[in-house]
Parts: sequence; C-alpha cells; structure tokens
Amino acid sequence: MTTTGTTERTAPRSLLLRNRDFRHLWTGSTTGKYGASVTSVALPLVAVTMLHASTFQVGLLTAVTWLPWLLIGLPAGAWVDRLPRRPVMLAADAAALLLFAGIPAAAWLGLLTIGYLLVTALLVGTATVFFQTAYTALLPHLVAPEDQAEGNSKLHGSESAAQLAGYGTGGFLVQAVGAANGLFVNAATFAVSFLCVLRIKHREPRGPVAPRSRGALGREIRTGLRLTFGDPYLRAMTVNGGAANLALMAYQSILVVFLVREVHLSSGVIGALMTGGGIGGILGAFAARRLAARIGTARALLFFELLPSLALLIPLTTRGPGLVLFLIGYMSVSFGVIAGNIISSTFRQQYCPKEVLGRISASAAFLNYGTIPLGALIGGALGEALGTRTALWITIAGLPAAASLLWFSPIRRHRDLPTAPPVPAPTPQGEPEPSSR
Repeated sequence: MTTTGTTERTAPRSLLLRNRDFRHLWTGSTTGKYGASVTSVALPLVAVTMLHASTFQVGLLTAVTWLPWLLIGLPAGAWVDRLPRRPVMLAADAAALLLFAGIPAAAWLGLLTIGYLLVTALLVGTATVFFQTAYTALLPHLVAPEDQAEGNSKLHGSESAAQLAGYGTGGFLVQAVGAANGLFVNAATFAVSFLCVLRIKHREPRGPVAPRSRGALGREIRTGLRLTFGDPYLRAMTVNGGAANLALMAYQSILVVFLVREVHLSSGVIGALMTGGGIGGILGAFAARRLAARIGTARALLFFELLPSLALLIPLTTRGPGLVLFLIGYMSVSFGVIAGNIISSTFRQQYCPKEVLGRISASAAFLNYGTIPLGALIGGALGEALGTRTALWITIAGLPAAASLLWFSPIRRHRDLPTAPPVPAPTPQGEPEPSSR
C-alpha cells in the first residue's frame, strides 16, 4: 500500500510540511486535547461550584467518563477493524460536539444536575472509545514506518502544549464566563477536529466483504486478547499501563478538590499551577526520541515509567513556597507519561500487523483505560473517608508500584525494544503449527 505523503524522502523537511494528511490529523488532535484539558478543569468546577457535589460525586464523574472502555472497549476494537476509520472518527467528533454544547444549554434552562453531567460524561466517553481506537489504527496508514517515531513525538508534544494552554485558560475561562459556559470552548474544539478529519484525503482500500458466521465478533475479540496478552512485550506494557492509570486517576480525580478545599486556591491559580506543571509533557516529548537513541528504547521506557514516582511530593503542597512541590511532582508525571507514551505507541505501530492493530489497541486500552473508572472511584471514596491529603499519599504510592511491573519484565534485559514479533520456531512434522502473528 502506498502511504500518503511519504513517497519522497529526499528533503529532510518536517513531517508536518511534507505530509498533508498527517498535518490535518495533528491539527485536529492538538485542538481536541486543548478542549479536553479545558474540560478537565471546568467540569469538576461545574460540579463543585454550581452543584455543590461531594468529593465522591466528583470522583464518580471522572469514573463514568472512562467506564465505556470497560463496557464496549473490546467489541469497539473489532468493529473498528471492520470499518473505514475516518468515518468512525467523524461520527465520534460530531456526537461529542453536541453533548458538550448541551451542558451550558442545560444550565441556562435550569436543568443541570449531577445526573445530567454523569449521563453526558458517559456518552462522551463512548464517543472517545471509538475515536481513539480508530485514530490509533489510522495513523500507521498515513505515516511511513520510518516516520512513525517523529509523528508520535509531534503528536504527543503538541498535545502537551495544548493541554498547558487548556489548563491555564480553563481556570481563567471559568472565572470570566462561568464553569458551564467555559464548556462551549470544548464543543468548538470538536468542531475543528471534525473539519480536520474531514479534510484527510487518504482512503483505506475496501477489502472483500466476507460473510461472518455467528460468533465471529467473539472470535475477533479473542484474537485481539490472545495477541496482546500472549506476547511478553505487549503484555508487560499493557499490565503496567493499567496499574499506572489506576494510580494516576485515583489521585487526579480528587486533585482539584484538594487544591480548592485543602490548599484554598482560586480557579485561576489552579489553572496556572497545572499549566506550569504540564511543561514537563513538552519536555518529555522533546526528550523521548533523543534519550531513546542514546541509551536504547527499552532502557528509556524504563526510565520514563519510573520518573512519575516524584509525584509523591504533591501531597506536601501548601500555599506560598509549598506550591513548588506541586510543580515538581506534577512535572515529573507529565514528563514521564508523555515520553513513555511516545515510545510505547511507536513500538506498537511498528510491532503489530496493521490488519489487527485496532483489536490489539482496544485490548490494551480495555485494561489501560478500564482501570481508570475504578481508580476514580477509589480516589473519591478515599478522599471522602480519609480526607484528600491522606488519599493523595495512598493513591500516588501506586505509581512506583506500577513501574516495578516493567522492571521485572523481559524489557529490562534489552537495550532496544524489538520492531517485529519473533518468528515461530519450526515444529516437528505432524504437530500443529503455532498461531502466527
């Protein structure tokens, strides 16, 4: 298959300049991340300031956003592998646009309740499952294998910058126009993302329409699970990702409540703090490829996964000079997570066959994202029972525990991650051939 925009390799120009389709994907993704970061500040503040939600309700709001990964994550991967990815992404963007625009409308009409926010978060989460799965499977069709590391670095780096802008402006938007009205910004970003995806010219070739027997969906899901958890590298990254996200979301679900009620900060200061701490994500995007080239992709991945352990400084946050502890801890998380995601994303795109990448991505996301609602509930429950500062100590302690899962995996024995699965050894005549990847 000819890869769009990647046939000429003579000029060492940026991927953004020589690949039109990647440029549109990059623009839409960056805009969407900006809107998502505004929402991550505005939505909890809607619940806390307008609806006087409890700590547990704020955690529940985060949990239902990620719950669809548990409910439909696996079949979504099989469905996405059957369909052209671009229309799936367009439908998801359109749905999210309408849902987020409905929140300020409901506030104006006096219909906004915690229940309304929960249902909206659940439906937006469902749209996100389909968009993210289709996005992951589409990217290798737009970018040549030798450009995938650069592509992932640019995507994650710009997304981090957009998140910084979103955190900062999110707090000020809430102060200027109100928490609910600030969500109009997020609705507008989904409109931009929709238009960018619409302008992607690449069309995936239609394969032969094969009749599917009863139970075909179940078999396709099992194939994705077998390929993911049967491979030592994919299994290690997936289990590590699930454990890390459990800890990350457990503390992040109560972080705004902690800063408002324990540290007594305003919305604008919270946005500024998250902006400053999020600079680590940009630094991580720049550092990922460079450190991986110097010490090896496997070793760099281990380093980046251990770095967020410095988040143990966050519960020490106080007003005044104590805010520096928050910045250091938060920067370490964003640096390590973004850099680690660049390496692991590039690894999966090069290592996994394209025809099953949607199922493998969904199988990994089922565990990676499926632990997020559980983490949010744990964070909310601990914050309600023990107080947010104590709950932060307990939940953040899960980050070094998650990193140890990679340390005791085969990844630690190598300098670089493999770029292709091992070739199965030949079997004696008459014995069944092992399944091929």
